[in-house]
Amino acid sequence: MKTNSKINGLTLAIMLILFGFTAQAQTTTTSDAAQNYDQGFRLGFGLNAGLPTNNDVYNYALGADVRLQYDLSQRYSVVLTSGFTNLFINNGVKDLGFIPVKAGFKAFVWENQFYVLGEVGGGIAVTNSYKEDTYLWAPGVGYANKYIDISLRYEAYTEYDTNQLALRLAYGFKL
Repeated sequence: MKTNSKINGLTLAIMLILFGFTAQAQTTTTSDAAQNYDQGFRLGFGLNAGLPTNNDVYNYALGADVRLQYDLSQRYSVVLTSGFTNLFINNGVKDLGFIPVKAGFKAFVWENQFYVLGEVGGGIAVTNSYKEDTYLWAPGVGYANKYIDISLRYEAYTEYDTNQLALRLAYGFKL
């Protein structure tokens, strides 16, 4: 129980820090770009490669995901992400595969291309008789343009005996 309260406290602290970095003063004038900004949805398909933090048990992680993003403004978006992640285990033990389901907030902090992202959700174990589902949280940073999205994230699990540092390469487009 102490671990969950520590994780929840850490998650809250990270989210407050991320939101603090994106705070800025409001002005009464708006640029033509902001006035003509078209809110809408984006869809992205990504491949993920990760290094588990417990490398005594886990070798590496591979996965794929789909991310739906709704742009609230040029700088802020909400995201829903799901897919499949496989944690490859050492010594002939069966691998752990799970479906992550996450919701989050994305804030562009520099030149509308570099962003910070925070996601929370759950992982549903689906392979090799694993019955342990987990809560997860994933802060990250990235670069995105009109079609390409490259990000680095730390993904933490409450019920698995590892976490991971993952690189995501994705192709996205406006719906």
